[in-house]
Amino acid sequence: MDLQFDSATALIPAVVQDARSGRVLMLGYMNRDALEKTRETGRVTFHSRERGALWTKGETSGHTLELVELRPDCDGDALLVRAIAHGPTCHTGAVSCFGEPERATLGEVLGELFDLIEERRTKRPHGSYTVKLLDEGVPAIARKVAEEALELALEAVRNGRVVEETADLLYHTLVLLASLGNTPQEVATSLRARRR
Repeated sequence: MDLQFDSATALIPAVVQDARSGRVLMLGYMNRDALEKTRETGRVTFHSRERGALWTKGETSGHTLELVELRPDCDGDALLVRAIAHGPTCHTGAVSCFGEPERATLGEVLGELFDLIEERRTKRPHGSYTVKLLDEGVPAIARKVAEEALELALEAVRNGRVVEETADLLYHTLVLLASLGNTPQEVATSLRARRR
């Protein structure tokens, strides 16, 4: 579909959505150059109406938006920009320019936790339990996932600490995904394909 840039400003509104949780993060505007740079670099770039220049999100703060998908609306006069946020999106330090929800969704929390695991994997801070797990390798992490799954099943039968054990299982599963080079987004895609 051909995009319909505004005839007066040569801009198109771009709604940024968290690719993991579906949460709306911000609204920006793109001209053709910003759109092209976003596609080329994989980092979301806007046209700043205030400065009259291109602006790549995070160029000063370091809080970048990693492009996942560009999707025009039904009329082609607006864009949905699905992205992975590396840090808060809003200049106020909030995750979203539209404020914080009353409670975070599981998808948001898992996305944030996976980002933290990836940060531990690359920066390797001393004393980190995540780093210790990653250093032990896939077989050891897989054993830990199996142990956590068994503990969850036993607690469910006892009507016990199901929430805590589920959290342990999800955390260790994310560490396993990171150690194998997989992502929660791949799991989400697989789950979505199973909807019947």
